[in-house]
Amino acid sequence: MQRIRVATLYTDLADSIRELSRSADGVKRSRAIVESALLDGEAYYGINTGFGALAGKRVEPGLLATLQRNLLLSHAVGLGDPVPKSIARLMLQLKAHALGLGYSGVSNETFDRLLLFVREDMIPVIPSRGSVGASGDLAPLAHMSLPLIGLGSFWDGDGKGSVPASDVLRAHGLSPIVLQPKDGLSLINGTQLMAAYCAWALHRALRLACLADVASAMSLEALQGSIKPFDERIHAIRPHPGQRVVASNVRTLLGESEILESHRNCGKVQDPYSLRCVPQVHGASRDALAYAVDVVETEMNSVTDNPLVFEDGSIISGGNFHGQPLALAADFAAIALAELGSISERRTFLLLAGHDGLPNLLMTETGINSGFMIPQYTAAALVSENKVLCHPASVDSIPTSQGQEDHVSMGSVSALKLAQVLQNVESVLAIEVITAAQALDYRKPLKPGRGVALAHDIIRAVIPHRESDYLFQEDLLPALELVRSGGVVDGLAHTGIALA
Repeated sequence: MQRIRVATLYTDLADSIRELSRSADGVKRSRAIVESALLDGEAYYGINTGFGALAGKRVEPGLLATLQRNLLLSHAVGLGDPVPKSIARLMLQLKAHALGLGYSGVSNETFDRLLLFVREDMIPVIPSRGSVGASGDLAPLAHMSLPLIGLGSFWDGDGKGSVPASDVLRAHGLSPIVLQPKDGLSLINGTQLMAAYCAWALHRALRLACLADVASAMSLEALQGSIKPFDERIHAIRPHPGQRVVASNVRTLLGESEILESHRNCGKVQDPYSLRCVPQVHGASRDALAYAVDVVETEMNSVTDNPLVFEDGSIISGGNFHGQPLALAADFAAIALAELGSISERRTFLLLAGHDGLPNLLMTETGINSGFMIPQYTAAALVSENKVLCHPASVDSIPTSQGQEDHVSMGSVSALKLAQVLQNVESVLAIEVITAAQALDYRKPLKPGRGVALAHDIIRAVIPHRESDYLFQEDLLPALELVRSGGVVDGLAHTGIALA
């Protein structure tokens, strides 16, 4: 079955859904085991018993379908802002992929309807709050599953409003399905909210890490910093993988620089840390993100249901739904991204100080003009907010289910915070690149390194040089779009400068 990776997240999931639509032998095999087990008179958690603290209560055969329906109704208690449509789509795809691995025992009808939702882009509206990250993301996944039984709602076409699920089903000529034994439990047990947020954030973070290297190289050139701290020999004797990659990226970006040549013998001994220690800081963040990517990829390709149905006929209760691996990884990734933003804001601060021939606040006439003073305030505010958001959620736990679930991961909180930190850092780096581009204009006619010059050209294609105060939103929003779309990094790659 298709393995889902962070770097190729969307194409891998699309391939998985196509593969499962053609054949889902594992689903059929595990379902046959569940149906056989229902005839042997034994108790199976959540199949013919209550849930959580009610695991010891047997349910009569005639009420098993009601049991599964009630499971969705009782657990659909989410609140808060809805999960964005793009991330809700990932949740749906990841749930289908996990069930398709063939260890959940979900019924064929329920699984087929889930696949149809994915193929037709029928994306449920899911409240973002309500999961404690153990027993999986119960409340969010219950809301995700409500449209199967004709309840809840779907996003409309543009993802800005919602439509009652019953209306959408009717428009597609569909009736609500009747959940079979084990269906409800298979749907709501799992870590798909956490995994979707983490995968979404890390997919963007991988390219953002490259942009951070570009921004640092632009600032280094604009501030006439030294390339010596990026010497390969330095990093060979402290060979953290990320550190070596970042140093190599900056050397590549600064190749053929006239600015570097112009001050090669200036006598400056050392630059501030935000320039000199870019490989060490950016590199450490890259290594932390690599760890998080590995955890998330393992999770996306795992079965996080309970109980699990094995090929030998065993149905075994365990704890694969517990979100601790993702909770720790998301907290770590948020800290790593926050540091990229923190050092970026320091470089923006340096660019405004009028050092080395640059005009104060990066405009020739200040006083009447505030110049680039105030965007740095925004960067500082976002960096400070990230410090609060980076308090780890994974160290907390509140017992639930009358003590049956006495240790929980709070991984959903970690994942939601990670998404916010990512967006804050994207904004901080957008501020740095437009500030560095402004500063580089004052180094003309000297040319920066080829990679820096190309990045500058990409930015200048949408954001002009400024010599008087204006509505900064006119530049901040296009710069943020350039960052989020990967336009700078992709543009460099198209010209032959591919960053690692």
